[in-house]
Amino acid sequence: MESAATLTRLVRRVFYRLVVPVVSIAAALSVSGVLIVVASGNPLEAYGAMLQGAAGSIGSLATTGVRTTPILLTGLAVAISFRAGVFNVGAEGQLYVGAAFATVVAVAPLGLPGFIHVLLALLAGFVGGALWVAIPAYLRAYRGVSEVVTTLMLNFVGIYLISYLIDPITGPIGERNASYAQSALVQETARLPVLISGTSLHAGLLLGIGLAVALQILLRYTGLGFRLRMLGGNPTAARFTGMNSSRQIVIAMLISGGIAGLAGAGEVIGLRMRLYDRFSPGYGYDGIAVALLANSSPLGVILSASFFGALRAGANAMQQATGIETSLVLIIQALTILFVIFGPLRGWVATRTTRRAGLTPGGSESAP
Repeated sequence: MESAATLTRLVRRVFYRLVVPVVSIAAALSVSGVLIVVASGNPLEAYGAMLQGAAGSIGSLATTGVRTTPILLTGLAVAISFRAGVFNVGAEGQLYVGAAFATVVAVAPLGLPGFIHVLLALLAGFVGGALWVAIPAYLRAYRGVSEVVTTLMLNFVGIYLISYLIDPITGPIGERNASYAQSALVQETARLPVLISGTSLHAGLLLGIGLAVALQILLRYTGLGFRLRMLGGNPTAARFTGMNSSRQIVIAMLISGGIAGLAGAGEVIGLRMRLYDRFSPGYGYDGIAVALLANSSPLGVILSASFFGALRAGANAMQQATGIETSLVLIIQALTILFVIFGPLRGWVATRTTRRAGLTPGGSESAP
């Protein structure tokens, strides 16, 4: 009986993490297909054009990788906070502040070898993002103030702060007499290497993948990871074990903010080579959706971020081929998340998959 119960939990865990996202994506594409038909379009043609634009050539795959990179990092940032039971929805602001910190280091003619200069710029980005979430972390851990409110409000502060910093007239790191709010170009030694010649795909993608693997190992096989998972899974039990919950909350949020700052740093020293005003189209908010789709699994974030990146990369090709607006991509993203959190769908998937395995669903046990 014990082995059967263990197998039941394993099956539920695997299928909740794999089948629910896949079914949710399929349902979102189906509903979006109906909308395309209503608009007198052909869903197969639209999705085919989108797929071609996202993966039809080396250049398309590179574009998908570029679109995936910042979403992957912000998704990891949100996922690690979710696993600890805190809700950092301020990755957008942390991304901007991390980008500013990285820019200060990257534009400075330090005379360092490229490898060292790049590492310093990335470290600065991490520190910037972590510092920006430090106040919400303290307020949440020691004053009981909702981190949802504080991190969300600081998004706007961070965005407008960067607008001030790179103002071409008064900004301390703005490029003087420029026609647009921007910083100076980063030094050659501070630029992330390009992975595929002739494209914009840079090593930030490898950084994101490596970080996802590292976070998965941290959560599953280290004492810190166990404490974060316990805090997120059962905070009451965590307190009874004598765990310093406040400290763990601060640690989780600092790691989360730092990773979001890395996303901003990667955009500056890997893609744009300078800090621009409003350079992010909402990567921090996309990270929330990516983490939800991946059920806050670091390895799952790689897949969900790739899906979102492919949607963004293929949107223009779809519009050019079929005339369908690129805003359809946002509809697909929203519907996917809606289906992911749709309770009846999750229950249906759990029931079907455990029955196919010849098992009885585990009663009232909820999926991880």
